[in-house]
Amino acid sequence: MEHHCNCGCDHHHHAESSESKVQQAFEKYNFNISDEQVKKEVTNILSKYLKENDTPEVKKFLFNSIELTSLKTTDSEDSIMRFVEKVNKFDDEYPELGHVATVCVYPCYAQICHDTLENEDVEIACVSACFPSSQSFIEVKIAETAMAIHDGATEIDIVQSVGKFLAGDYETVAEEINEIKDVCGDRKLKVILETGCLGSAENIKKASILAMYAGADYIKTSTGKLEPAATPEAAYVMCQAIKEYYEETGIQIGFKPAGGMKTVQDALTYYTIVKEVLGEKWLNNNMFRLGTSSLANLLLSDILGKEVKFF
Repeated sequence: MEHHCNCGCDHHHHAESSESKVQQAFEKYNFNISDEQVKKEVTNILSKYLKENDTPEVKKFLFNSIELTSLKTTDSEDSIMRFVEKVNKFDDEYPELGHVATVCVYPCYAQICHDTLENEDVEIACVSACFPSSQSFIEVKIAETAMAIHDGATEIDIVQSVGKFLAGDYETVAEEINEIKDVCGDRKLKVILETGCLGSAENIKKASILAMYAGADYIKTSTGKLEPAATPEAAYVMCQAIKEYYEETGIQIGFKPAGGMKTVQDALTYYTIVKEVLGEKWLNNNMFRLGTSSLANLLLSDILGKEVKFF
């Protein structure tokens, strides 16, 4: 299919300019990193610092960073309404514990979240752009994103086109992210790299840099729909990329591990990596989020010292 534009240029030149932009971005970073080295550094950080972060304050912070997620094939308007009502009720029952950062749902439930959610400080995130595979037309991805925002989504989570990335078509991946970010405007866009499919630390770093240059406000490890999901090693590489990007551009990008977080220890692991690689500036729930549903009750139980099954 011929793409027409009325900018008076020839298309060969167009493709080149976007290609050279991506290449220019890549030239500023070192991608020569080995998986063994990453593993070593992660082990080192965790053995040194994990224990000191195992405190009630950190657990409370982690609870306040949760993106409470319902992405089930069986979701319905009723089930999502009940899901959001729990967030409303939490404010009344545990006023001293603050609240989760976000509720995260499919786009068709943005409206029901918008109508049901009482706490204005809780964001409404929608997975969009043909989550979780990202295998569709860019026009469909844009339409879905625009509809989610129209219905009340305040944040959008998309998956980079992993197949195109692995095929080396970095320009198209970047252009898609850029076009979707245009639709989001000032609403936050989180780009999911699906690190478990990327195969190497080098690819994870490349995908991180690419997503940030293309307009991501956050980079996120995984959809949680594929194994392996988030890993400490992937998180370490992504945080390194965020740090280098910040040093290069002055732009602070958020980080969101998601998928495969089963224990409080897992949450503390990601917190420790963020703290050691990125530092204090990232230890707030605008810059650090946890995508999970199961962890909310576990963190609450730990904080309150008794088993809680609230969510």
